[in-house]
Amino acid sequence: MARKTVPTVRVQVYLNDPRIIGGLNREARTARVPLSQAAGRAIARGLQRSLPADPDDRLLRLERALRDHMRVMSRDMQIIQELQLENARALFLRLPDAIEDENPVLVAAVEHRLERLLDAAAARIVAGGTTPRDRDPDPDRPEERAPEPRSFQASGRR
Repeated sequence: MARKTVPTVRVQVYLNDPRIIGGLNREARTARVPLSQAAGRAIARGLQRSLPADPDDRLLRLERALRDHMRVMSRDMQIIQELQLENARALFLRLPDAIEDENPVLVAAVEHRLERLLDAAAARIVAGGTTPRDRDPDPDRPEERAPEPRSFQASGRR
């Protein structure tokens, strides 16, 4: 099948905007074509009804990657919330209400422990999750080994 030959038209354009000149030079380098062909391609893209995105556009790639990341993180957060609800449901089903639950000292102690837990979680998030507990302990470093199991000697049991 023979290809149609289109007559070449000579057009002379004077550009004064350095951004357009830089963009055309960049496009010519990337496509490894002469500057005039890069300008012709740019004009052809401009005359099309819908402008296709430049696949080499770094900002567009970054935006797509961010959108994909947000979609995955949204799904992960939904899974985590569902797991938390299931854990809370299981906990509330198995723990009966007791009179001690309204004891102000006990409530304050629980609130204090929760605050410590949240502070430790926030510190781990700020540190990037790199605490000795997050990685395998080094057997040569005693400070990274797991703590010894607690005994009941302090409570009087033996």
